[in-house]
Amino acid sequence: MEIHQLRYFCAVARDGTFTRASESEHVAQPSLSQQILKLEAELGARLFDRLPRSARLTVFGRAFLPKAERILRELEEAKSSMLEMTGEEKGDVVLGVIPTIASYLLPRLLTGFSRMHSMVTVKIVEDITPVLLDRLHRGSMDLALVALPVAGEDLTALDLFDDHFFAVLPETHSLASRDTLRMSDLKDDPFLLLKEGHCFRDSVIDACRESRVKPNVVFESGQFSTILAMVSAGMGVSAVPRMAVQEQSGCRFVRLVGKRSTRKIGLIHLRHHFETRAQKALRAHVIASCAEAAATQSGS
Repeated sequence: MEIHQLRYFCAVARDGTFTRASESEHVAQPSLSQQILKLEAELGARLFDRLPRSARLTVFGRAFLPKAERILRELEEAKSSMLEMTGEEKGDVVLGVIPTIASYLLPRLLTGFSRMHSMVTVKIVEDITPVLLDRLHRGSMDLALVALPVAGEDLTALDLFDDHFFAVLPETHSLASRDTLRMSDLKDDPFLLLKEGHCFRDSVIDACRESRVKPNVVFESGQFSTILAMVSAGMGVSAVPRMAVQEQSGCRFVRLVGKRSTRKIGLIHLRHHFETRAQKALRAHVIASCAEAAATQSGS
């Protein structure tokens, strides 16, 4: 049994197909499939049901997965311990981030970190909060940038900054000239929201509920860019976090006020997770960068 076989097995279990697993592991699909077959032959059991468009764990695969993950996690921790003994900041750090943060915060944050810590490789996983939490608990992720709070007594959460909400209106909307708005001001407008599963959608729904507004959702998307284009076309109104406010033809952004008109962004990790020098360096950089950005915004 080879370590790379365990890694490929866990990748297929995580990604759901041999194709996606081969892409994430940067290996040709035939090679990955062959190694999985060799692993199955050694174990004497089939680990996956090969379906036309997916790979599904068998009962043997489900039983073997936590054992394979534990072996890989312990191996990585052993490697990290050895790196710690050298006193150098190097190695890999896996950082999770929700989609409504990723494209706005990461470019500036990671560019600065790479300049200062060239021996550290940061691997990004962008996904919704439940998926990130699952990966944290399985040990395949070190840190995650999410909207707080998140449930879990075994998690440590650090507040980074408050992200205010802005209403997005067509520039011809009767309220587009206002400086601030309450969610109740938009009770009669059609709403364009993110799809279910995105925590920012839940935040907007909570803000509406707090204002006793039942939003008339007429369109859903997984991307803010699509929603902004639809607002620009006059299809309705929406809400975005401050970090998503940008120049957009046909749109007007107005700050929302009232209860639940902000979300708190934080950094989370497992309370008892072994933290390498590289992970400590990234955590410190995220904290400092977010504090600097928050100070700049408050002073502007």
